[in-house]
Order: sequence, then C-alpha cells, then structure tokens
Amino acid sequence: MPTQALTPQAFVALLLLACTFAGNHVAARVAFDHGVDVVTAVASRSLGTALVVSLLVAWQRVPLRHSARHRRFMLLIALLVTLQSVFLYAAVARMPVGLALLVFNSYPIWATLAARVFYGVRPERAVLIAIPVILLGLVLALDIVRVAGSGPAIVGPGVAYALGGAAAFGLVLALTQHEVADLDGRVRSAFTMAVVGVLALGAAAAGGGLHWPDAPAGWWGLVALTALYGTAFTVVFTLLPKLGAVSNSPILNIEPVAALALGWLVLGQAVSPLQWLGALIVVGAVMALGLRRR
Repeated sequence: MPTQALTPQAFVALLLLACTFAGNHVAARVAFDHGVDVVTAVASRSLGTALVVSLLVAWQRVPLRHSARHRRFMLLIALLVTLQSVFLYAAVARMPVGLALLVFNSYPIWATLAARVFYGVRPERAVLIAIPVILLGLVLALDIVRVAGSGPAIVGPGVAYALGGAAAFGLVLALTQHEVADLDGRVRSAFTMAVVGVLALGAAAAGGGLHWPDAPAGWWGLVALTALYGTAFTVVFTLLPKLGAVSNSPILNIEPVAALALGWLVLGQAVSPLQWLGALIVVGAVMALGLRRR
C-alpha cells in the first residue's frame, strides 16, 4: 500500500516517540551504572508495559479470539522477544547507547533472511540494495578499522549482543507477519510483554533475585526506563493510528541518532564526525526501506 502523507502533528509525534524510546535506553545505561542488572531492567520494563497495555485492551474491549496455532507461535515470539530485550540491554550496558541501537537496526537484514529460510520469500530488490548500504554505515559508525587495530575487546561483546538482539527481532518480525498477523496488535503486545516479564522474574529468582539500584541515580534510571518505554509503547497503539502515522512509523528508526545525541548530553559518550556519517547512512537506509511505496 502507498505511504500516507504525514501531517505536522504526526511528524512531531513520531519524532517525540523516537526520542522517548532512545531515552529509555539512556536511562537503562544510568541504571546499569548504579547496581541494576539486565534481567531486573527487563522485568521492570516488561511488566509495567504489560499492565498498561492490558488495561488498554480491557478499556477498549478488544476481542481476545485466538487459535491453538496462535498460542504456540505467540509463546515462541515471546521467548524471542525476551532474548532480544536481554541482548539489547546487555549491549547498551557495554557500549555507547547510540552505537548499540545502530547495530540493532540491522534487524531488516535478519528479517529478510528469516523470511527467505523459513517461508521461501524472495527478498525485494530494494532490500538487496539496502543491505550493503546498512553494512557500510555500520562499519563507519562503529569505527571498525580503528577498533580492529586496537583489539576486538573494546566493543566486541557489545556488538555481539546487539547483533543477537537484531537477529532475534528479525525472526520475531517474520513470525509475526506469517503466523499471527491476524491477531490484534494490542493483544499480541500485552501477551508478549507479560510473558517476557514473567520469564525475567523467573531468571532473576534462579540467579539470586532482582538487583535493585545502589544509588538514587539508579532508581531514577530504573523508573525512567520503565515509564519512557511504557509510555512510548502505549502511544504507538493509541495516538499514532488516530494521526494517520502508522504507515510512516519507520521514521521511528531515527532512534539511534536521538540516542547518540542523548548519550552525548547525558552520559558524555562522544562520537566522531565519521561515526555520525555512518549513523545517518544506517538510519537513512532503514527509513528508505520502510517508507518505500509498494
């Protein structure tokens, strides 16, 4: 379907949402620096969001009809989202927030690969063109040449976690499109977030319990990441459809750029001009994919 024209209100809403999602990850880094572990952050964010979206589903009286096949694949999707959440937060804890999100933004490549492997869907020409452009942008943004000369330990683990999160999310997109697309998005999201939260609590119990902040800044970070993510996630299903912005939601992929700016302002994470260029290449390629007319 053709992309709808953006109204000024929808454009501003999308920009604010991207900044809100980015702020969630910056707040997570603050929490991680003050005693919170990844599992605690995932549990807090997911259960808070599940509660809000479940109340939204009940208030709007969304039908809950589903089949046994839906239940099976929704459980698999929830497990993959759990992995994606843990991997992405683990990346944020180990490398500059914006760069972690840039690596994660390679998920269209993984979604294309998953659709090809599991469903035999041949990738579109636009996707094949975008893939090398995204990879080039990542090489520049991560300053691979300098890092390779200095030793892979500098950002290696963080990049690995971000790639793992991107691969998990790419598979989630493929499964959602082919297996559960007929389920209401609010129902899918409430179920997914609830399962992710419960799994995170189980992992915390097995690993010695939740790890709460050891300083006021950590509490602010934990509360902020939960509130920012829950707010943005809820707005996606309430405000955007009314503004006619759903078909332009790829604009949310400016999140890494917003995270780079917030990381510099809040965390003092500097990025070179060459890395900014790489960031813009990645974001531009992903946005072009999402906004192309089909």
